[in-house]
Amino acid sequence: MKKVLFSMLLVGAATIATAQKSEVADAKKEWGLFQLMANGKQPLDKTLAALNSGLKHTDNAIANEKSQNMPEAWSYRALFASSIAATDTVDIANSVAKQKIAEEAVVKAKALDTKGTEKENIANAEVNISNAVKIRAFAAYNKQDFAAALKYFNEVTEKNPNDTAMYLNAGIMAKNLKNYPEAIKNFKKMISFNTPNAKDLYTEVINMTLADVKDTVAALALLKEASAKFPDAEGFIQTETQLYINKGDIAKSEEMLDKLIARDPNNAIYQHLKGDIYYTQAVAVQEKKNKIDPKKVKESAALTAQISGLLDKALPYYTKASELDPKSVNALDAIGRIYAFKGETAKYEAIKKKIAAIKQ
Repeated sequence: MKKVLFSMLLVGAATIATAQKSEVADAKKEWGLFQLMANGKQPLDKTLAALNSGLKHTDNAIANEKSQNMPEAWSYRALFASSIAATDTVDIANSVAKQKIAEEAVVKAKALDTKGTEKENIANAEVNISNAVKIRAFAAYNKQDFAAALKYFNEVTEKNPNDTAMYLNAGIMAKNLKNYPEAIKNFKKMISFNTPNAKDLYTEVINMTLADVKDTVAALALLKEASAKFPDAEGFIQTETQLYINKGDIAKSEEMLDKLIARDPNNAIYQHLKGDIYYTQAVAVQEKKNKIDPKKVKESAALTAQISGLLDKALPYYTKASELDPKSVNALDAIGRIYAFKGETAKYEAIKKKIAAIKQ
């Protein structure tokens, strides 16, 4: 009697194990059918029903000790759950919940798949997970929910640190939220990939650092970094020079530009910037003069002489810039303003004619 009972128990155990393995086989069949359905247009409810049916088979498979360590059980679980996460754009909570199931299944599948037979399924599931988060991010952006969009874009970059476009999107969302440090962090990460728009992103980051974060030290460091990578980008040099001027560090401004001019004396931009150093100082003195009592004639005259001297220093550089770039309206305009200040009407009118001819 005991032998018969023992035999019956063995048969029962084998039957259960076979049943659980068939759950995996059924999951595979469900996935194959879903793939065929995916080639045609199916209503969302039917698509989700098919995916949930497949996921249920994996629920059963991993619930039994006889099949819970089968790599296929977990790889197909990851496929079904991740597909639901990427497909269900109506019920966000369900999408997020299924994403979590998929992520757990991917970890388990990788641990069990020692032979690499489920490598493709696992990779596809990971793509689905990433796509699910991206879909939520763009949906949030379309609803102008920049906070949610930023959260999802950041989640994508955490999962895939090499997805450069997502850093850009995250930076844009952060900027829309006026979260400038976060925007700068993401744009700088984008720059680190040396993308084609790196120069423009440097400009964006530098402008935010100056105007919004108001960190001159960090901005100067960024300007030096940008100038080193893009030595022909005169905008960075101009901004750096202006910062030194604003700080009152005229010597540093002159030193930097003198080196640049020595390296490339025929660069009209460098000549113009050197003229700006003296012109900007002249403007500052003029503002100081405007604030003093008109009765202080001697003090006013001294400031006028100082302004004139600074403009005399600026004029040769603007003139040189104009000679190197005859169509530069900016250089001619600067020359014209100096002639106007000095009261040299004939020269001022001649400059105006040149500008008008260029603009025609």
